Amino acid sequence: MTEFCRIEKEGHLTTVTISRPEVMNALHPPANFELAGVFDEFAADPEQWVAIVTGAGEKAFSAGNDLKYQASGGKMSTPPTGFAGLTSRFGMDKPVIAAVNGLAMGGGFEIALACDLIIAADTATFALPEPRVGLAALAGGLHRLPREIGSKKALGMILTGRRVSAEEGKSLGFVNEVVPAGELMTAARKWAAQILELSPMSIRASKQAVARGLAEPSLEAALKNQFGYPAVSAMFKSEDFIEGPMAFMMKRKPEWKGK
Repeated sequence: MTEFCRIEKEGHLTTVTISRPEVMNALHPPANFELAGVFDEFAADPEQWVAIVTGAGEKAFSAGNDLKYQASGGKMSTPPTGFAGLTSRFGMDKPVIAAVNGLAMGGGFEIALACDLIIAADTATFALPEPRVGLAALAGGLHRLPREIGSKKALGMILTGRRVSAEEGKSLGFVNEVVPAGELMTAARKWAAQILELSPMSIRASKQAVARGLAEPSLEAALKNQFGYPAVSAMFKSEDFIEGPMAFMMKRKPEWKGK
């Protein structure tokens, strides 16, 4: 049972809906720890291969940190896996899609940036406004955004705290697709379905290779070291590594095992 989010599982897809609409889906410590547990379970479940995270209602994906809770003297803490259990979760190679349905402010934007894909409603708005309240976007925003869109574009958002529309987010490069608000979840599920057509072992190897390769000192080092990455090694040893070529040879749809 969960109090601050809803969980739906359909086949190999998990959808997590942050559900605190009364505070624009802002998160306080109890919600953060609950979501951390939800994504722990997703990461450990061999039958769940892709996740979508979104917000309840039409107004907000997440307004970030619950400032009213903080101002009231509520005890502040964050799980080791970070804000929403995602912003410091570096060991999970399963893809996570952010379906941004409205405001994604501060920590809410940082949750989206921690996901692998961002699908945004045309009503979505993004910002890192922490300096307006004497804070800084230290849950990954100050580091992920420059890596994704370049330092000048990122600092243009960070140093002004300005709001960016979904369309501008796409032009800047951190949004994958913008769709009408009523079509958001359909679009997010379409992206998930395309991922689920592929070998989950290959997807995990690919995600891990991208993440670790970007941290290597050079392209040469990334190419050399990628064969030692755990998810790449697991792919080569998996049943899917045999099933893919076999299905291609037999001209049939592969039956992925994810192991």
